Amino acid sequence: MRTQLELSNDVASELAGPGDVIMKTLEGELDCDVFLRGNVLTLDGGEREVEMASTVVREIADLVRQGHEIAPGTIQAVTGALEHHESPAKILEDVIWRHRGLKVAPKTVNQKAYVDSIRQETITVGIGPAGTGKSFLAVACAVAALQRREVNRIVLTRPAVEAGERLGFLPGDVMAKVDPYLRPLFDALYDMLEPERVNQYLERGTIEVAPLAFMRGRAQPVSAPVLTQDGFRPIGSLRIGDLVFGSDGRLTPVIGVFPQGREPVFRVRAQDGASTLCSAEHLWHVWTPEDRRRGKSGRVLETREMIGQLRRAHQHRFELPLVRGAVDFEPRDVPVDPYALGLMLGDGCLTTKTTPSFTTADAELAESLECAFDGIELRRKSRVDYILRHTAGHRGGVIVANPVTVMLRELGLAGTRSNTKFVPPEYLYNRSAVRLAILQGLLDTDGGPVTQTGRTCRIQYTTSSPQLRDDVTFIVRSLGGVVYCRTRQAAGRPPGRARGRPVHHRMDAFVMDIRLPKGIEPFRLERKRELYSQCGGGRPMRFIDSIEPAGEEQTVCIQVAAADSLYVTEDFLVTHNTLNDSFIILDEAQNTTPEQMKMFLTRLGFNSKMVVTGDITQIDLDRERRSGLVVIGDILSSVEGIRFVRFGGEDVVRHKLVQRIVAAYNEYADKQAPPGLRPARKQA
Repeated sequence: MRTQLELSNDVASELAGPGDVIMKTLEGELDCDVFLRGNVLTLDGGEREVEMASTVVREIADLVRQGHEIAPGTIQAVTGALEHHESPAKILEDVIWRHRGLKVAPKTVNQKAYVDSIRQETITVGIGPAGTGKSFLAVACAVAALQRREVNRIVLTRPAVEAGERLGFLPGDVMAKVDPYLRPLFDALYDMLEPERVNQYLERGTIEVAPLAFMRGRAQPVSAPVLTQDGFRPIGSLRIGDLVFGSDGRLTPVIGVFPQGREPVFRVRAQDGASTLCSAEHLWHVWTPEDRRRGKSGRVLETREMIGQLRRAHQHRFELPLVRGAVDFEPRDVPVDPYALGLMLGDGCLTTKTTPSFTTADAELAESLECAFDGIELRRKSRVDYILRHTAGHRGGVIVANPVTVMLRELGLAGTRSNTKFVPPEYLYNRSAVRLAILQGLLDTDGGPVTQTGRTCRIQYTTSSPQLRDDVTFIVRSLGGVVYCRTRQAAGRPPGRARGRPVHHRMDAFVMDIRLPKGIEPFRLERKRELYSQCGGGRPMRFIDSIEPAGEEQTVCIQVAAADSLYVTEDFLVTHNTLNDSFIILDEAQNTTPEQMKMFLTRLGFNSKMVVTGDITQIDLDRERRSGLVVIGDILSSVEGIRFVRFGGEDVVRHKLVQRIVAAYNEYADKQAPPGLRPARKQA
């Protein structure tokens, strides 16, 4: 059967392309003879083959009229789509990314399914031979998502198994070590974006390119404290299902615990003295001054990315988040009103050698204390001294215990002096309202607002008890505030005066400057509360001040179910280990072990996507080690949110010879397999 098709000039010129490349490809894809003379295309062959060829030519003509350029890959995409009863235009018009003359779009049905899966699913696994566009399309989708601000970060990684993951023995810096193994990903990036833009993203951490081994160390030492309902517990003792506190002050379950082995660790210290240990790759959510000015939600950086970059023109560069909501522990019954206890810890005599007493020049505080204790009246001993007398106790009567003395003994405070006072644990690990009331009592007695011209008001508190200093620090941080502490040495200080006589200082004093978040009232005493409200308390801020090496330790990583993946660690520092708002690509995944694959997948944070690509016929692992890419199919094939897309020789978009090579290898593998296990393959 012979059919002649008259083509428009633009279609004919596209088919007649340079060197007859298009016509040769068309002849190779169609099962009939093809001739082009002027504007007339002649098809000669069997009836069915000619009809199919006519359909292909008409589809190509439609694409040309729509503005598509015809290339050998276009011919293959059209024929492949028609074989799967898909519209070629629907596939080829799905442009993922444009950059200068580059237009990235799927060219086969499987590539279209792959791109759709990346858009729709959380995790996409692409398995197939080289040349099928798995990595290139994934990078294009990642760059497009970054430009649309659907994600804040791109992470590109692959196992450097050729170097045995021993990159430390290779010469040069980190980039020089990993460049040979990550070059395909770099090449894809530079194809998608301007080189200057890529370098800028790499410097800022917006794009991270690293071997898989560099991702495993996002961890803390097993001894690092993490805040739980029972107080701080070593992170190494946590198990899946345990509850820890998140950044909002609420409990969140641990959904993953992953030992990371022995790793170098660093001491990350904030300017307020808070510090913790973590690995070089541990993640931190931070704001830069530019983020604050532009109203951005911050960024996620690794510890090592911030080393040497902590200041700019003497200004702290990285601000850490504080606990957004006051931490609430399990409610516990307490023997006395927490505000009254705070007053007694501040200006009360707790030795119990005599009747408990209280010293203040503010009658308002004396009245509050008297109202808090049943059966107690405050009898004035001097202008500022009061005795907490039991109303039922008097000379010659029955001896009865003073309720305040009983309370002090019950709490373990009996016999404490100004340098040994403390906040009992049942008040510290209680509802936030209880801790705030304790703090208000302490600040109404031994603290107060400090005003400076042109600055917001800060709160100052002074104590000579190291334990009470630490307890106040705990309370303030648990409420979302910050504390700065300095020591005023007793030696060399001029004496104070009492009743006209000098009183020499015998103990060091700890002076604490406090900032509390908006909405928390630190005072109940009217004169202090009014002054504080007039000047305003300002916004508490915490910045990273130093990052120093701290040796090596056994480490562990946890994952929590909080929406922002943040949890509270030592000194109420807020940190996390997972990648939120990120597009993460694992390339050459066939060279991962099952443990590495599990570690990688558990780095998934909220509002993130993952793409895993690889070819299970090109595994470079030792024979006794299974590939993580093989295992993932056995374990996760039925899990919702994960989709597997398998490519074949028909999806190879490189030179036609590559398709033939893939087909030859597939045929050889089929012959080597037992007869009952030989898969049915479609020839390229």
